[in-house]
Amino acid sequence: MTSQTLTVEPLMTDRILVVDDIADNSFLLQTILEQEGYQVEIADNGRGALKKVNSNPPDLILLDIMMPEMNGFEVTRSIRQNLALPYIPILLITGYTEPTAGDGYDVGADGLIHKPINFDILLDRIREILPPKV
Repeated sequence: MTSQTLTVEPLMTDRILVVDDIADNSFLLQTILEQEGYQVEIADNGRGALKKVNSNPPDLILLDIMMPEMNGFEVTRSIRQNLALPYIPILLITGYTEPTAGDGYDVGADGLIHKPINFDILLDRIREILPPKV
């Protein structure tokens, strides 16, 4: 009788970059996304996000709009103008009724999520963008 060795390859998980200047918001998103099996990185400002994106592009970016120094629109524009980067889906997050989704699309974002975040809707949007790996 021969013995066979079964090698199991680890599943690749999608990497999501969460960008928010409020640590509690980032922590909450990180906790929920990691429970769903995603790898999560955090940046607390636009410049830090751009450094992470340029060094190791994530599969998706969740990007707060209202941040000091460099807002989410500026970060999105910068990413879209960098032709050396692969296409990275970006979901903008805002606590304000303005801007509208159209404003996000105008700068190259793939959608807009309003705060307080409905996590079921957010996870549905993420699954639309990043289908489960099999």
